[in-house]
Amino acid sequence: MMDRVYLDNAATAYPKAPGVGDAVKHFIDDIGCNIKRGIYKSSLSAEEVVFDTREQLCRLFNFDRPENVIFTQNITQSLNYIIKGFLKKGNHCIVSSMEHNAVMRPLSQLKGEVEFSRIQCDSLGRLDPKDILGQIKDNTKAVILTHASNVCGTVLPVHEVGELCKEKGLVFIIDSAQSAGALRLDFQQLNADAIAFTGHKGLMGPQGIGGFIVSDRLAKAMDPYITGGTGSFSDNEEQPEYLPDKFEAGTPNIPGIFGLNAALKYMDTIGIENIWASEMRLTGTFINEVSNMKDVKLAGIRDIMGRTAVVSLDFQGRDNAEIAYDIDREYGIMTRCGLHCAPSAHKTLRSFPQGTVRFSFSHFNTMEEVRYTVDAINRLVKE
Repeated sequence: MMDRVYLDNAATAYPKAPGVGDAVKHFIDDIGCNIKRGIYKSSLSAEEVVFDTREQLCRLFNFDRPENVIFTQNITQSLNYIIKGFLKKGNHCIVSSMEHNAVMRPLSQLKGEVEFSRIQCDSLGRLDPKDILGQIKDNTKAVILTHASNVCGTVLPVHEVGELCKEKGLVFIIDSAQSAGALRLDFQQLNADAIAFTGHKGLMGPQGIGGFIVSDRLAKAMDPYITGGTGSFSDNEEQPEYLPDKFEAGTPNIPGIFGLNAALKYMDTIGIENIWASEMRLTGTFINEVSNMKDVKLAGIRDIMGRTAVVSLDFQGRDNAEIAYDIDREYGIMTRCGLHCAPSAHKTLRSFPQGTVRFSFSHFNTMEEVRYTVDAINRLVKE
């Protein structure tokens, strides 16, 4: 029996990229100061790392304005910034039926002021971009779309949707929680206005650091969600209009930025395409094995093309929570069971209300761990 097999990378990546812990420790032990509040050497050295991290994110997303890289705590905060900062009373936006609650709850909170249309995906989580056309209204301002499902890994057609948004003059906002670090996202080619990201999943950084990259057009149209001190224009009680200060009030998570900086450097050495290929080898083997098991239903597509390394299983006639508990207790395999903060996605996949047991792989997992997990599932379903 293995001591521990971590297969919950869709919730947060583990282990983190090599060097992340050391980078966080270096900042806390050897630097420790704030940024943009002093001109002493330590503050300036920290500012260099923060700016370098913005530049690294620009390279990752093929973006050319580091000042338009905004740091937040996480992608949920980023999406709240964008949704509540841009959409105004009387506006309408379009989402898919695969969205996470990080999108749906802010929109639900704006109920009565902002309306939305939900484009129905098929039972495998796939979206037909043409279905968006019939939902565009005179007051439609934006399309908000997850790049890849956190439930089943299905990748949505962001390139086609981006072209449609460009043609119709709509703002295009992408949730990259499950794709950044696993799939290539090109801000220019996607015709995006904002890509929200988080540092602790595919980017393999620490928790507590995320952000969004934003076009000048959208940044100008957005109101700052949180205002306060920025270390700039301290003689003025109005929030600065220039970026990133417009959206970065208060002290940022500098230790998290240092950790993310190290993670992005590691990714540069490995390459996103190599990470994806490694994860797909593991995912493909896992899917091939479990797809033939009696009373085990795969949510989403079976093919490794058009997906990420997120696999959800519904154990027919069994309590999925019991399966998740037993596979951890008896075999040390860590998964996530339930509705994964995405009830609409589960309804689309026909796994509502029972949910699924989600297995999510990283390139740090091994084929030995995959085969061990398959064997454990086989044993459990035969009990």
